[in-house]
Amino acid sequence: MPDRDGKKNSAEAVVYIVDDDDAVRDSMTALLGANGLKTLSFASGDIFLDQLEQSWQGCVVLDVRMPGLSGPQVQQALNERKHNLPAIIVTGHGDLPLAVKAMKAGAFDFIEKPFEAPVILEAIDKALALNARINDDKEEEEALDQRISSLTPREREVLVQVAMGNPNKIIAYELAISARTVEIHRARVMEKMGARNLSQLVRLALRAGLLP
Repeated sequence: MPDRDGKKNSAEAVVYIVDDDDAVRDSMTALLGANGLKTLSFASGDIFLDQLEQSWQGCVVLDVRMPGLSGPQVQQALNERKHNLPAIIVTGHGDLPLAVKAMKAGAFDFIEKPFEAPVILEAIDKALALNARINDDKEEEEALDQRISSLTPREREVLVQVAMGNPNKIIAYELAISARTVEIHRARVMEKMGARNLSQLVRLALRAGLLP
């Protein structure tokens, strides 16, 4: 389990428990630990946000009402920091409108008290899976940016022309170079972009926003 000061391996998924009730934090920590999940708990939303690092991965379980910042306010702060931690709001029946408001603001899910262990475990499992998918997409975007950056200005021009479906002769005319030079640049573009075929190259160009 991570230390109370928040020091941990940034790559591991952790369930962050934010609740002002000591008994709730302890019982949830025990439940999640018994199910093989790493946890880190905080007595308030303010403390959580003070210690929050951009590298933290996993999900956060927020009590809807706490001294200081409420669960929905913590959710709003996560939005403002562009943090990808999915938030699960724990709410009583009377606070249901607040939970719905948090959902509209981007919270992943809400759980009504009292809840059974399988309910919170299922919600956390889905939130962790979402966070993993988000991180995978982010890594793919970063890898694509690196591939684009590795292209020379001319190779980038050729990439755009090829992705637009123009044949080598047209590309040669548009860029005022020889068809043979286009072939050389085209081969380098395919290699640097890691594209196995033309359709994959087009998808990469579209994803990178290179096509008009």
